[in-house]
Amino acid sequence: MSLSRSPSPVPGGGWSSPGLNINTSGRSSPAKSSFSGPNGGSVTWESARLKSQGVAGYPSFSTQNQGFFTRHMRRISSSLPSFNMAADGRYAEKEKLGRGRWKVPLIGRIRTMVTRMGRKWKIRALIAILLLACYILFYITPLWYYWRRSTWLGGGEKFVIILAANVGGGVMEWKGAREWAIERDSVRNKRKYVARWGYDLEVVDMSTKKRYAHEWRESWEKVDSIRNSFRKYPKAEWIWWLDLNTFVMEPSYSLQHHLFNNLDKHVYRDINDFNPLNISHPLQTNYLDPVESSPVGDGNIDSVNLILSQDCSGFNLGSFFIRRSEWTDRLLDIWWDPVAYEQKHMEWEHKEQDALEQLYTTQPWIRSHTGFLPQRLINSFPTGACSDNGNDTRIHYSQDDRDFVVNMAGCEWGRDCWGEMYNFRELSYYLNRNPWERFKEDLVAVIWFKLTGQKVKL
Repeated sequence: MSLSRSPSPVPGGGWSSPGLNINTSGRSSPAKSSFSGPNGGSVTWESARLKSQGVAGYPSFSTQNQGFFTRHMRRISSSLPSFNMAADGRYAEKEKLGRGRWKVPLIGRIRTMVTRMGRKWKIRALIAILLLACYILFYITPLWYYWRRSTWLGGGEKFVIILAANVGGGVMEWKGAREWAIERDSVRNKRKYVARWGYDLEVVDMSTKKRYAHEWRESWEKVDSIRNSFRKYPKAEWIWWLDLNTFVMEPSYSLQHHLFNNLDKHVYRDINDFNPLNISHPLQTNYLDPVESSPVGDGNIDSVNLILSQDCSGFNLGSFFIRRSEWTDRLLDIWWDPVAYEQKHMEWEHKEQDALEQLYTTQPWIRSHTGFLPQRLINSFPTGACSDNGNDTRIHYSQDDRDFVVNMAGCEWGRDCWGEMYNFRELSYYLNRNPWERFKEDLVAVIWFKLTGQKVKL
């Protein structure tokens, strides 16, 4: 019997092992038949083959992707650099020019890095990129000014800051270099603050104007300026008046967070809590209703339309708030009344400030809508002001507490206005440095000074 592929080990055909004789089916490989083992057991051809492989030193089975290089071959090959084999026409041996030159483009590196990252790390990286984009979009680009200004996000358009300037120097004297420097720093300080929080700034000229034929009313211009600002900014709800000799020490404080979000916790309506003028409160008369005869009015914070602070001598209008309302229109009309001014202006040393004190003392309807703030919340004084009794923690500026605004009130009467403004400006810069500025000034500059003995301003 002849075989189709190879001769059998036995002459005449067939196999020497019993049970492996090929039948007439024409197969050239042994059939999966069994044969008798040495102990008389039945052994199949497949089991014998696998057992012989085990004897030869190879495992009886193998798994897919076994071994480190087999499992990581694609990752390793993708991380290897590619060679730039492009031809350069300037030389004859073109094929040798690209040897050893690496071509790992930035996009390819990023793509490779992304492909290596797992799913969780990709999600984390995407979240980090989105947060970074939002930070750049809302805090670095000009867009952050508009979203802080909008009513439904920041609410900045509800506030207008009026800064009293004095372009001509007033009636008594013209401005010198120091006065110009004070005005420059004060205006710059307020402009940076409103640009940060989306408020409006109205710089008004407080040089004396002859409103009537018989009078000069310097500093009374604030009444007219407030009325004009309400007319100019129809969406404004509050106006914050600031004198020129004020400085915002903490520009990171917004009016909403610092004051108006918790207005009821800061405002006190009973003047007896701090009453340097010794005003009798409330008025004891029979014709007043319960609201006007109450020391706290109706107790509703929304009915407060005028917010100011008191110093050692009474009301201080260097920094105060006034709300748009019908009550405010009525107050401004009476406050500006020329009849009252004509009768009392010789007695009112502080002009419109004394006039407001007189109205508060005699008019119950003004008391019920007026609230007071602790002075250091919006109107801290330097140590030179109200210093008859030494340092007063209710009045004077505290660096440790990071007071919001400092008012160099009365500095023109025997104190150095420019010196105080300069010192507080530098202190504000020092307290509000960013981490990079702190690193340069507190570490690099100090090390340089210890090494060289020279002070350097970075």
